[in-house]
Amino acid sequence: MGGLPILSLMLLVPLIAGIACLLVDARPARLIALGATLINLLLGIVLWLNFDIGGAQWQFQEYAPLFAGFSWALGVDGIALMLIMLSVFLMPFCILASWEAIRTRVGEYMAAFLFMEALMIGVFAAQDIFLFYIFFEAGLIPMYLIIGVWGGDDRIYASYKFFLYTLLGSVLMLIAMLWMVNVAGTSSIPALMEYDFAPAAQTWLWLAFFASFAVKMPMWPVHTWLPDAHVQAPTAGSVILAGVLLKMGGYGFIRFSLPMFPEASAQFTWLILGLSMAAIVITSLIALVQHDMKKLIAYSSVAHMAIVTAGLFAFNVQGLEGAMVMMLSHGLVSGALFLCVGVIYDRLHTREIARYGGLAINMPAYALFFLLFTMASIGLPGTSGFVAEFLSLAGVYQVSSWAALVLTTGIILAAGYMLYLYARVAYGEQRNADAAAMRDLNAREWVLLAPIAAAVLWMGVYPESFLAPMRQDIAMLEARLARAAPAGDANLVMGAPRAQSANAMATLPGAEHAGEGAH
Repeated sequence: MGGLPILSLMLLVPLIAGIACLLVDARPARLIALGATLINLLLGIVLWLNFDIGGAQWQFQEYAPLFAGFSWALGVDGIALMLIMLSVFLMPFCILASWEAIRTRVGEYMAAFLFMEALMIGVFAAQDIFLFYIFFEAGLIPMYLIIGVWGGDDRIYASYKFFLYTLLGSVLMLIAMLWMVNVAGTSSIPALMEYDFAPAAQTWLWLAFFASFAVKMPMWPVHTWLPDAHVQAPTAGSVILAGVLLKMGGYGFIRFSLPMFPEASAQFTWLILGLSMAAIVITSLIALVQHDMKKLIAYSSVAHMAIVTAGLFAFNVQGLEGAMVMMLSHGLVSGALFLCVGVIYDRLHTREIARYGGLAINMPAYALFFLLFTMASIGLPGTSGFVAEFLSLAGVYQVSSWAALVLTTGIILAAGYMLYLYARVAYGEQRNADAAAMRDLNAREWVLLAPIAAAVLWMGVYPESFLAPMRQDIAMLEARLARAAPAGDANLVMGAPRAQSANAMATLPGAEHAGEGAH
């Protein structure tokens, strides 16, 4: 890259553009925001094309000491690269989705999205633990404003609930970070990932981080802020909330909880799998009875993120790869589903499922896109959802066949509520004249949905493009976790002994076949 600080540049572009948006009128603000997000998308593509697959784990590193051991340290591995690409890919669609829908305080709205883009990239690129914390928490502020200022009728309640849930969970994480830096003598995330904390300390540190990441994902039962936030947020707010902000919890698990506290992670595998199984069944059943399209998709997000947590704590390559692909797939598919809701909401100004019906007759292009994203959400082969679910379940099955069975049941329920939603919106009798008179997609809406549809099919047909940059990092993480990985259903109880590896299992009496299929 010729010494170009591309990561700092990707942070600087939206920050400068956001300040500019605050100083101009509505139309220039829209153009500035769109231009800045497209520039960052191009920089992200440059980053991806120049990433050396199989090279050093950390690339594009930047370092500048600041004060008291705190440093400006940026860098990416394959995992962070893919999540940055997800962020910069979705952001231009958020600006376009708001082009006509947002008419008040447009400059401030665009600035909030641009500041949030910079903070999201900072979360994934930060290599200093305190720098990560600043980006992680500061990202709450733009989303809080987007919901609270431009949201629906109950926006104040939803924005406060979102802010308090996600902030309170992070207080314990900050205390844990201070303790870790004091003990390890460094705030470098790469160094902390290789540091061996005492097993007794790992338990408390893991719980402190879990308090933050579980709320952020969100995991059941601390998920209740998400449906309210989605329902009240403007369309673009829902897209970026589901598409990227929820992934920060999963990124936290894969960057902190698993590599820094492997023994504690294995100790609490029973907890994560139990909560994941409860989440996917309970929230799927709740989704089945929803009348609001946004709320239904919000509950489906909780269910899909349960597959992520289960895959991460499978402690094997398939589960980890599946969890990462699920985060990328869910970011694209859920974002696209919220855009589909926004398309018809802009026409009829209601999200009530009963107000629609038969849209395939007067909106065939819209119905086709909606069908594709519906099928991707339930894991149709050939779409990104299938790759993600198959890999995740294959990984979980190696750890617990019962957990895999329950998670599969949740996927079946997902097919039920998503197909039921699609049937009620796109098929059937056209009972309402205003819905029957709605026009099909315009040029701006084609630009919104077609690229995401292409990405969903690309990931489904050729997932290697997305897996290749992450494979080395996932293998390194799996190697670090191998010493603590659970070996099967019998070990998914607190305090049970765990095999250090498949080879170690083979040395135990009567356990010649216990590690078959494990890594």
